[in-house]
Amino acid sequence: MNPNQQTSEVRHEDDAALSEFLASLMDYTPTIPDELVEHYLARSGFQCPDVRLIRLVAVATQKFVSDVATEALQQCKARQSTVVKDKRDKQQKDKRLVLTMEDLSKALGEYGVNVKHQEYFADSPSTGIDPATGMNE
Repeated sequence: MNPNQQTSEVRHEDDAALSEFLASLMDYTPTIPDELVEHYLARSGFQCPDVRLIRLVAVATQKFVSDVATEALQQCKARQSTVVKDKRDKQQKDKRLVLTMEDLSKALGEYGVNVKHQEYFADSPSTGIDPATGMNE
């Protein structure tokens, strides 16, 4: 078998696998609705009537969001594991993980997305409110 025949067979197998994958997208309902994907694609100037392509973008977006969330969780766990020893007893009782903007920013940074927030950024709606009066300080 010559190299041209091998290349042709590999290309045919790749084309068949791609066609099968695109056909499977017709039966798949992604987490991100088609309408939402179409909206943002249209805002960026891209219009495509092929539902398979819309769903392919939805699946890729879902994968990206999942990867960022997983990385942010790892950042959160790493941050909370560096708590000083005095606070460990309290942490044993309260095992809740709290995702902060810092965790998310670091995770997004690993994927090339730089997030900047304003100098004053409240992590909770009650930040800056005097507990005695309920008014802003």
